[in-house]
Amino acid sequence: MTVRKSAHVSSPGDGTTSGQQQPRVSAHDVATPLPLRPEAEPAFTWSVSMVASRASGLLARQQVRPALTMACWEGNVDIAARIADKLVDNAIVHGEPFGDGTITLRLIIDAKTRELLIEVGDALLSFQGFAEVANQSGDVRGTPHGLWWVAHYKGHLSWDVMKDEHGQTTGKTVQAILPVS
Repeated sequence: MTVRKSAHVSSPGDGTTSGQQQPRVSAHDVATPLPLRPEAEPAFTWSVSMVASRASGLLARQQVRPALTMACWEGNVDIAARIADKLVDNAIVHGEPFGDGTITLRLIIDAKTRELLIEVGDALLSFQGFAEVANQSGDVRGTPHGLWWVAHYKGHLSWDVMKDEHGQTTGKTVQAILPVS
């Protein structure tokens, strides 16, 4: 995405949300600035709250394909669906659902560049081991799994804490940006 508004927001040092104790955040797990949304209106936005379950990744994949087809996104819809699946699976396995038992999945297509922004939100305030995940090589070594697929498909991975309208930290957003080609 070309025009971005972003500010670095660190995860809170105590790592707590809604009264639950969570792991402390190390210097390696501090949030990276999200490339966030451009100032211009996006070409397409789509969002869904999903009940957090082992089937959520597959359901995300099945919902992303028709959404991006309807949006006439010029990129590879199957790749985008796989990345959404992996981001959702990561939130289920390593994150924490919101109080209502859900996570959120959002798709945003930049009107100018046509890049696809895939965001998954969950209630856990940290992303343990983010530096290792974000700096993976896209080269195949052994059996591919998890967020390695983002690097493999030349995507960019980032995360940051989410805040509500009152400025209260409510969780985190993990974001992958995929180019059109």
